Amino acid sequence: MSTRPVCVLVGAPGSGKNTVGTALAEALGVGFRDTDADIENLAGKPIPEIFVDEGEEHFRTLERAAVAAALASHAGVLALGGGAVLAEENRAALIGHTVVHLSVELPDALKRVGLGAGRPLLALNPRATLKHLMDQRRPLYAEVATATVVTDGRTPEELAAEIAALLKP
Repeated sequence: MSTRPVCVLVGAPGSGKNTVGTALAEALGVGFRDTDADIENLAGKPIPEIFVDEGEEHFRTLERAAVAAALASHAGVLALGGGAVLAEENRAALIGHTVVHLSVELPDALKRVGLGAGRPLLALNPRATLKHLMDQRRPLYAEVATATVVTDGRTPEELAAEIAALLKP
């Protein structure tokens, strides 16, 4: 018997997927899982090192496998890496799941990611790169989302409560 996540969170870097996801899992009394952490565990090294040592393409291959495994086996709240929606395979795998897009505008996202430490795609020019990533990915988040929650200026607890209310049958 396969297990399905209660909720899958998607969004740009700095949207709060981990922070909100942890608070939501706590509120619902379920586990929290992050596919980026799964990738780091599998590779035995942090994501920035994967990018430097093997490149983004290798990382995306690991990411597709991590997303498929987590969707099939995790019964709690699942957060996907910000770029997971780039792969058609991942977008297709999300069909039929409850997917919440944590929407964030550039100023709030920048406050949350800082200067991009530990985020290889934001290493050179965090503001310009993050804006580009957000513009590129926003339509993909909208495509996979069953609901969108605006995170700007809100606490993780407020967001968790709103999402929990959305999940009630």
